Parts: sequence; C-alpha cells; structure tokens
Amino acid sequence: MLALRDSKSRNSKSLDGIWNFKVDTDNSGVENKWFASPLKDVRTMAVPSSYNDVTVDPEIHDHVGLVWYEREIIAPRFGDDQLIIRFGSVTHEAQVYVNGEAVAYHKGGYLPFEADITEHVEEGIAFRVTVAVDNRLGWHSIPPGYVDTDDSGKARQNYWHDFYNYAGIHRSVYLYTRPEVHVSDVTVVTDIEGDAGIVRYDVVADGASSISVRVLDAEQTEVAAGEGASGELRIDNAKLWAPGEGNLYTLEITADDDVYPQRFGVRTVEVKDSQFLINGKPFYFRGYGRHEDNLIRGKGHDNVMMIHDFEVMKWQGANSFRTSHYPYAEEVMDYADEQGFVVIDETPAVGLNMSIGGGIFGDQGFETFSEDTANHETQETHANEIRDLIARDKNHPCVVMWSIANEPETHTDASREYFKPLAQVARDADSTRPVGYVNVMISTPDVEKITDLFDVIMLNRYYGWYIKTGNNADGELSLRRELDQWVAQYPGKPIIFTEYGPDTLNGLKDYFRRPWSEEFQEDNIGMFHKVFDDYPEIVGEQMWNFADFQTTPGIMRVGGNKKGMFTRDRLPKANAYAVRERWLAMLEKQGN
Repeated sequence: MLALRDSKSRNSKSLDGIWNFKVDTDNSGVENKWFASPLKDVRTMAVPSSYNDVTVDPEIHDHVGLVWYEREIIAPRFGDDQLIIRFGSVTHEAQVYVNGEAVAYHKGGYLPFEADITEHVEEGIAFRVTVAVDNRLGWHSIPPGYVDTDDSGKARQNYWHDFYNYAGIHRSVYLYTRPEVHVSDVTVVTDIEGDAGIVRYDVVADGASSISVRVLDAEQTEVAAGEGASGELRIDNAKLWAPGEGNLYTLEITADDDVYPQRFGVRTVEVKDSQFLINGKPFYFRGYGRHEDNLIRGKGHDNVMMIHDFEVMKWQGANSFRTSHYPYAEEVMDYADEQGFVVIDETPAVGLNMSIGGGIFGDQGFETFSEDTANHETQETHANEIRDLIARDKNHPCVVMWSIANEPETHTDASREYFKPLAQVARDADSTRPVGYVNVMISTPDVEKITDLFDVIMLNRYYGWYIKTGNNADGELSLRRELDQWVAQYPGKPIIFTEYGPDTLNGLKDYFRRPWSEEFQEDNIGMFHKVFDDYPEIVGEQMWNFADFQTTPGIMRVGGNKKGMFTRDRLPKANAYAVRERWLAMLEKQGN
C-alpha cells in the first residue's frame, strides 16, 4: 500500500485526537447494531494509543473482545476526487462504518488499510465514523492465540508471544483525497554503476492515459526524467543512501491529473561469502530488537518518543534495529530512511512455537502445526502478512532484509512444510533483498530443518541466562560449540545475533555479580561480545532489548520484560555505558 503523501493532487486531514469510546462488555455490539446510531454511555479515548493503560479501570485494561470508537467529522471539499479514510493500524481486527454503513474490514493489527467513502458522505456535511476493534487472537491469526475462560467464567486471551497484547487504534487515522484515476502502486529498485545511480521503476495507475516521472534531489532539483509506466533512469554523481547517511531522492509520478511523490534511496544489498554487503561494502549490524511500547500509550505511535528513541540509539553508537516482532509505524520507517538507520523488517509471526510460552521454555500443551492449531489457513494468513508488509515497505532504503518469523518451531517435518512455501512467497514479492527468519535456541543446527531456505542465519541465544544460568564461563563454551556447528554446516551464510542478554533490574547492585544485577548484565553481554569478535562469520549484534517492555503477568516477568539496555522510560542501565564504549569504537573503526 502506498504511503500517505500530500501533493498537488492529494490533500490529507488528520483525524487523530479525542474519540468516543465504549467497551463491548458482552461482545454483542455488532449483533445489536451499535454502529447504526451514535454510541450511548461513552467515555473518551485518545487516538492513536492502546486503550489498555489509559484508564485505571481493570474492566477496560483486561477486556477480551470488542471495543468501539466513534467520531463525527465534517467532510472536506473533494469535488470530483475520491475521499479515502485510512488507518495506520488497528489491533487486531477492525470493522469500519460510516453513518452506519460498513465500508472496511481488516484483519491484522500492524499494517495499514483504507476505504473509499466518496459515496457515503457529502461535502461540508458532518458524518459519523464508527470502528469496532477486536483484540482476540485465534489459531488462524498472526500472531496466533486462543480464548478460553477462567474458573469464574471470564474470557481469557492466551498467546505465546512475550509482549503484552495491547489493542486499539494504534496509529494515525486520516482522510485524504485523490483523483479517480490515480497512482495505486509504485516499485523502485536501484543499482550502482560507477558514480551513477540506476533507478528502475514500475508504476500502476489503472486508466491513466499518460504517465511521466522525474527524479528530484534533496533540493528539489530535477536530476532525471522519463515517460511511461515503467523504465530505467540514470542519476549521475548520485548521493548514495548508506548506513549513517540518509540521502534520499523523490520519484515524482504524474498519472493524468494525479501527482504522487515516492521517496527512495540509491543503494544495493547483497549477501556474499559470509558477509552482508551494503553498496558493495561489508556492513556490521550494531543495535537491538525493539518494541513499540511506552508508558500509558502502550503500542500507540508517538512522534516524541520516536525521535527520542533514535537519539538514544545514536548516543549509544547503534546503526540498526529489528522491528521485533511486527511491522512498525510508517513514520518510524520514514525516519529510519532519513537518519540512515538499517532495519531488519519483521512480520507479526511470533508465537508459532507451542514449546515456548511467554518466554518460558517447556511444553505448553499444544502441537504447533496441526489441523487443529496452526494449519493451512494460518499459513495463508501468514503469507498475506508477508505480501502486505513487503507491499508497504519495499521502497524504503532502510529495509535491507525481510524476517518472516520470530522463534518459530523449526525442528519438525511439519515446520518445513509450513515454512518452505512462505520463504518463496517473500522471494516472489521481492527478489532484491535477503530473506531470513529468527531462530530459537532449542532449534540448534543438529535438529533445525529450514535454514537452507534462507539467506542469513539469525540467532536468539541466552547462554548464561535461560541455559547455564549465572555461569557465563560454561555459557561461553556452549555458545562456541554451537557456533562451530553453524559455521561448519552452513558455510558462506552470515550470522546475525538478533537477541541475547539477561533480565536486569535497574539499580540492583551485587558484589557477587549474580543474575538480575546490573553487574551480571555487563558480564553476560560482554561474554557474548568476546565470542562475536572471534568469528568473522558473525556480521551483527542486536541485543534484546532496547528498552524494558510490558508483558503478560508471570513469575518470570516482574512488571514486564527487564532485558532492556534502557528502562521502559529510557534511562540507561549501567551496561549501556559499556556497550556505548564498544559501539562508538566500532563506529570509528568501521565508519558506519
């Protein structure tokens, strides 16, 4: 889906702000047609935000099922154009009504959707938007889950991913106008020839009688131009997009009366001989897995926190992150483009492993892949998430790799049957970037069955924490033994550590440097770094996690996951300074 961009032919209006809100306590609102008239007995709710932590009412925080949002809007002038309503994300399902008429349905909590409401409204006349939001997860959703009841008969959402199931209208809502004949898609692929940038483009604009394009640099100077729906352009003396250098161009597309500006960067990505190459140069990932998680806001997007997070990452010398474990807001991807941050872009396929529950290893009582659990319908939902993610983010130069799942079961024949076609789905959708998945530590190379389908090995490992707890010396020996197996079994594949590190309570000091203390975090992460430096096949270290984050309650999670390099409100733990010293030295040596 195209990003929202204003232009000569397109105008947008934000619908962010205060909406009416109501919890559907018995999930009967659709049946009782709450959408047909204004909601009664409402309270207020901020959009965007997760609704869970905004109030202090447990009936709202813990509700399983439907909630309702409503707002009245005066329709802008749109003349002969189309009027579109666009949602950045609604978690996990949304049914949208305009004046009581259903206009959109979307399943999947982390990607945008939109609807043409031209025929449902009149210029200058107020209309009512009603959104039914459902936070329930099932066996066929991505991520998966199931709903049962506790002993008191209250609905309970169960899931296997280790972050809280925040819900609501999480990202911005807009109205925008566009001509009836308009650009509906564009793909930009770049290459480098000497000092020149090669730009291959493909535009979809159904019904357009003419299509022309021109490339504008940062100063809005035209540096190339062409005609037709597809073609190849050359930018002489191109400024390359590179890690730490967010050089961007704009492909301005004119299709009849529509003008759409598509930003892009000139850069290449390649995996070769155990190296990850950006613009033909070896790149080493320094950074984190992260979460869209903030105090009160939950997963609601906040530009203030976004900019602050990037400033903190730059302070520490990071150059990259993974969108663990779902696609992030479009604003984040745009900002990563501008700031020259490298991104591993991940689907919401987390929790496809019933041997892990909330970060705890052990049998959770279900078979992961079966007709009754994750099955063909789940696989098709997963495939659609891959296609939609790539359709949204394919033109972002910051995105250098697709991750199609985090810590799935991969040691069974059923897991290979599930993932083999999905790896191909990703390659069919985008042949220009490497494809990977993130491997869980119970899927060691002697039992793992799908690594050959992917370009890069991405490992989540917790030696010294979940395994060999508190014993970093034994953890180091186990880590080295396993790495030797990966290198021998998959020669030529680069390895990125996408998670490592222990839970750490900020302020807990310990002369004996035991688990949960700040001293132990420094020792454990330092052990991993010492090992990384001995293996040229390792091309990246993205620790877990950037900042502490909320999870479902449990004895393993004291007020959430505490593996952050920073606290949930972004204060540095002691180890943040040790890692900063390492990463700034690497930045000076590597140049990015």
